[in-house]
Amino acid sequence: MNEELLLEAINQTMPFGKYRGLKLLDLPEPYLVWFSKQGFPANKLGRQLALMHEIKVNGIETLLQPLKSHSKPSES
Repeated sequence: MNEELLLEAINQTMPFGKYRGLKLLDLPEPYLVWFSKQGFPANKLGRQLALMHEIKVNGIETLLQPLKSHSKPSES
């Protein structure tokens, strides 16, 4: 895994839906599990969501929390 891609995924914000503006690392595990059953989108966001799913189900998100940037999500 490329460190830059991991950092980018951790700090990516959800662009739509109920969790819009939330960093992907902060998405609830049940939401990611639901997404995995529905099928992740076939794009960069889908790959990032799949990575967050793996991180959550393996219980390592607390190890990655320090890698989150603390900037507020931009308002569109």
